[in-house]
Amino acid sequence: MTVEPVVLSSPTVFRISAVIRITLLSLYTVLMLPLPFLAQAVQAPVSPLFLAIGIGLGAIIVYGLLTERVIIDEQGIQVTYSPWVTVLPLFRKGWSLSWSQIKALKPRTTGQGGLVYYFLSQTGEGYLLPMRMAGFAKFVAIVQEKTGIDTTDVRPLAQPWMYFILFGCSLLLGLMDIWTISTALNYPPFNN
Repeated sequence: MTVEPVVLSSPTVFRISAVIRITLLSLYTVLMLPLPFLAQAVQAPVSPLFLAIGIGLGAIIVYGLLTERVIIDEQGIQVTYSPWVTVLPLFRKGWSLSWSQIKALKPRTTGQGGLVYYFLSQTGEGYLLPMRMAGFAKFVAIVQEKTGIDTTDVRPLAQPWMYFILFGCSLLLGLMDIWTISTALNYPPFNN
């Protein structure tokens, strides 16, 4: 049986999975939301307004990082972010490689015991393989077809069920936030 080569008539775009985006944004929100209220309630030396502005800027940064997308076409692979993100100096600019520049795919163990992969270019530079995208299986199949590198053992860094559990924890933290904020609003700085 012969396998038909994958022909990409137009660029294919892979974005970070919606499950991951929603989970990480909700986790950030539930962790940060009560802080200005608590700062006001305990009369912390840090201004609640300063905290709120910092939390807002942090939310923009988290959202910006979650706009990562992988674009593949007949020429190669490109990792990029939304245009408004790439003009900001603190964000990564992304990278691109032609298929012919990719020499190998090397696994590396993370500090938490996970496994990530790097594209190794002909010049020896490493480029992190994006692993949190929707359509990951299709993506690695195209990479295998275009580079000839065996990707059968390449799996996403985290499985969707892990993010569902984290989202459930975020919902529970959200309930705690409601209690925390309502309690903080009953402290003297608020009810005077």
